[in-house]
Amino acid sequence: MNHKFFLLSSIAALLLMATVLISGCGSLRPLLTDVSISPDVISPNADGIDDVTRFSYKLSRSANLSIFLVDAEGRNHYFRDARRRSTGSYRVDFGGVIDGAMLPDGAYTWVVVAVDDEGRETRAEGQVTLQNADVARPELQGFSVYPQTFTPNRDGINDRVTINYYLSKEAEVKVYLIAPDGETRYPIAEKERDVEPGQPGFHTYDYEGGVDFGADPPPDGDYIVRAEAVDTVGNRTVVTGALTIAEGGVPRADIVSAVVDFYNPETGDQVVPLGETLAFTLTVENFGSVPIRTIGPDTGAAYRSDENFNTKDAPQSSGVWRVGVDYEGNPSYAYPYRWAIGPLSQLEQRQINGKTEYFLMPGRRAIVTGSIQLVDIPVGDKDVINFWAGLIHEDVAIQAFNDHVDPTPINIGF
Repeated sequence: MNHKFFLLSSIAALLLMATVLISGCGSLRPLLTDVSISPDVISPNADGIDDVTRFSYKLSRSANLSIFLVDAEGRNHYFRDARRRSTGSYRVDFGGVIDGAMLPDGAYTWVVVAVDDEGRETRAEGQVTLQNADVARPELQGFSVYPQTFTPNRDGINDRVTINYYLSKEAEVKVYLIAPDGETRYPIAEKERDVEPGQPGFHTYDYEGGVDFGADPPPDGDYIVRAEAVDTVGNRTVVTGALTIAEGGVPRADIVSAVVDFYNPETGDQVVPLGETLAFTLTVENFGSVPIRTIGPDTGAAYRSDENFNTKDAPQSSGVWRVGVDYEGNPSYAYPYRWAIGPLSQLEQRQINGKTEYFLMPGRRAIVTGSIQLVDIPVGDKDVINFWAGLIHEDVAIQAFNDHVDPTPINIGF
C-alpha cells in the first residue's frame, strides 16, 4: 500500500514539473518578431514619392518599446522612447522628423528595442537612407507682441494686442495664449490680409480678448503668447512672447433708475423761454467689473444750443463714456451736447502716455449736471419739444437702456 502511494505521488510530481517546464518555455517565446521597414530609402520632401517609411513589428507580450536612428557619428535620434505597448502587431510611419526637425540626408542604422516586464530586452536593427530631405524649418521672423500689457475693457487704451511675424515658407501656424496655470489655452485668430494664412509673407493678428463680442476676456494675469509653425514634412518652429492682462472685462454702466431731471434753473419748472437756460441733473453708476474712461467737458459745463461738443474742443474719442443730451427735431448727429460722466476732480486720475486720463471705478456713482442756453432751437410751429439724455460709449455703442432716457417735454416760451 505504501509502495502504491509512493508511485502515485511520484507520477503527480513528474506531471507538475512537466507543466512548469511547458509554461516556462511559453514565457520565453521571442518578445519582438517580424521587424521590418519599407522602403529603406526615403526622400521626405512632400512630393508624394517615398516621403515616409513604415516600421512593422510584433510583440508576444507587453513591453516598453523604443525606435531610434543612429547617425554616422553614433548619436541616437529617438522616434519612440520606451512607449508602453501590449501584445499585438504594430505599424508606424516615419517621415524623417525627430523633435520637430528633419534629419539631414545620409545613411542611418535603425534600431527597435523591446523590454518586457522582467527586464528582458530584444532588439532588431537595419539600415535606412534619407535623401533629398526638406530640412528647412519654417521661420517666424520678427515675431512681436504689442503692447505687452493688455487691458481688454473697451476704454480705447491698450484694448487690443497686435502680433506680427514674417513666415519664411508655407506652413500651418497656430497662435494662442498659455494661461498662468500652464494648461489653459486661448486661440488667437489671424487678421484678414492679402497674404493667406499659412503662406509665406507678413502676418498680423489682432486680439481683443472677446470683449468686442460681449464675452469676458481671459482672467487677469501673466500669459505666454506662443506661435507654432509646422510645414508639410513636419519641420516645426516655436516662438514665444510675454503678455500681461490687467483690468479686463466687459464695461457696464447705467443712468441710475433712468431718471433725468430737466428744469428751468430760474423757476424750477419745465417752461424755458427762448434765450434762457435748460438745466439737468442725473446720476451715472459703473455696475461692471472694470473702470470706465471719460473726457470733458466737465460736469456743470454750459452750452449754447448752437454749439456742440466739437466746439468745446472735446471731439468724439474711441472708448470713452459721456453723458449726452438730445432733443426732438435735432437736425444734426445724435447727442450734440456731451459731458464727462462725473466731476473730473472726483474721478480716478491716471497718467497714461503722458496724458491725464479719468476713470469712474467699478461700483462707484457720480452726479452729472449741465445746461443748455436755448438760442436757436428749431421749434417750427411747436412750442413743446422733448429733451432726453443718453449714456454714450463713443465709437462702441449706446445700449438700449441708456438711449433716449426719460424724455421730458419742455415748453419753449416766447
